[in-house]
Order: sequence, then C-alpha cells, then structure tokens
Amino acid sequence: MGKVLYKDTIPYDTPSSLEALRGPSSGIIELPPAVHWGPKRRYDLTNPHDTVAAYQALVREGTMNIQEDLLNATVLRHLWRDLVLPERCRHVWESRFPDLASCEG
Repeated sequence: MGKVLYKDTIPYDTPSSLEALRGPSSGIIELPPAVHWGPKRRYDLTNPHDTVAAYQALVREGTMNIQEDLLNATVLRHLWRDLVLPERCRHVWESRFPDLASCEG
C-alpha cells in the first residue's frame, strides 16, 4: 500500500455551474481570509497579475458560494490556461467543466 499524500486529499470545491459565476469582471475584489490569509487581500482586476493571483486562490481555496460570488465566468475562461494550479485541482475543475480544458486563453 502506497503513502497517502496530503496533496491527494485536499478537498477542492467547484461552483454549481460556470454560469453561476457572477463576480465582477473589473474593479477591486477582496478575498475573504478563508481563501487568502496573507497581508494582501484586495486585488485590482484591471491588473493582469492581480487577476491571475486572485483567481488562482479562488479556484484552489474558495468554497462554492465564494467562487460564485467572486469569480466571473468570462474572465475565468480567458485566464484558465494561465492559472498555476495543482494538477489534481485542475483535473477536478476540468472533469466538472470539460469546456475549460479547451480554453485557449
């Protein structure tokens, strides 16, 4: 029997649907401490680096409700290939939403 690694047990959440993602596509968003506990929690969506950082945190750490409130489906599809995600996290999302796997960015 092989070792069970922590990375293989992280419970990644997903939204109920991509259409349920009703977050803003511009402006400032503030990530809740449950998603990002660092000193910087406000992200400017007009800044590409901020947008990628916020979306990576939300996809990895957000609950369904947080994701639906803060992620935007159009922005997510555009950024999907640029997000640096754990392999299993990407697999969970792409298994649930196969069209993400074909997003070009």
